[in-house]
Amino acid sequence: MKFWPASKIFGFFSNDLAIDLGTANTVIYVRDQGIVLDQPSVVAVKSSTSEVLAAGNNAKSMLGKTPESIIACRPMRDGVIANYELTESMLRYFIREVHNNRKALVRPRMIIGVPSGITQVEKRAVEDSAKQAGAREVYTIIEPMAAAIGAGLPVEEPAANMVVDIGGGTTEVAIISLKDVVYCKSARVGGDEMDKAIVQYVKRKYNLLVGERTAEDVKIRIGTAILSDESNKVEIKGRDLVTGVPKTVILSDAEVFESLAEPISVIIDAVRSALENAPPELSSDLVDRGIMMCGGGALLRNLDMLISKETGLPVRVAENPLLSVVLGAGKVLDELDFFREALLR
Repeated sequence: MKFWPASKIFGFFSNDLAIDLGTANTVIYVRDQGIVLDQPSVVAVKSSTSEVLAAGNNAKSMLGKTPESIIACRPMRDGVIANYELTESMLRYFIREVHNNRKALVRPRMIIGVPSGITQVEKRAVEDSAKQAGAREVYTIIEPMAAAIGAGLPVEEPAANMVVDIGGGTTEVAIISLKDVVYCKSARVGGDEMDKAIVQYVKRKYNLLVGERTAEDVKIRIGTAILSDESNKVEIKGRDLVTGVPKTVILSDAEVFESLAEPISVIIDAVRSALENAPPELSSDLVDRGIMMCGGGALLRNLDMLISKETGLPVRVAENPLLSVVLGAGKVLDELDFFREALLR
């Protein structure tokens, strides 16, 4: 009689996972299956029992709109765990969803992308939450390395590969050669800080209080790093801080450009710092190879042009900037023996 292994019978039930546990979104890659989940890093629980009511898209729609009996929040802040229990609950919910709400017969191995500036305590929190959520083994890979691999850069070559990964909570700038990081700069500024900058600008100029979801929508629709001749405007609604009643104002792209100046300058400074610390031989490689941009922040209009203007180097945006980290972690998962010693920490 012939016995088939469980992995053959139950498909990806026993397969390993690569996870981009981001501040804004959580993306899960299943070995031999590809990306199976891409949802916001938001969880909603009952305040009395901590029972998970929703996670991902459904929970995001509840942000700022819940009664006292329900807590809807983002358990990740600045690329690291802000609430351990809620992160574990969210991860468990997503993994169960990947497995069609059935328990996996074999606990999977997990590779999780983490910021390069993460502390040992923060790293341990990520590993422990993954194990509590069902992992048998947990590896971590720094996000700029994963992003470089996911963007298709030849990280194994003895030449400079520079990546700027702008996520929701952090911006990671790294120069990579021979499957390892030569220099890395992590700045705790990203898409979230841009949203907060817009909120503060509107509050200061118009005495109007808007939520971060509204600010994010404004950033996506008319946000820009370099003003163009064509003017764009968007209508936003919020609460008047003087009268306390709802109010509508028209916001222009020039105003959004002004509000984003500070967080963008921090990103530019991080890029300059990496270039200043690059060894001369690798600096010469960058003249031809340029800079690769990844992460959701790379989609900000004209940001690649601004970085190119400030550095004098060619700048490209990855084909799938939002998925670069998880695609890179997935490639490491598929070729674990090749990448194990150099990449996994």
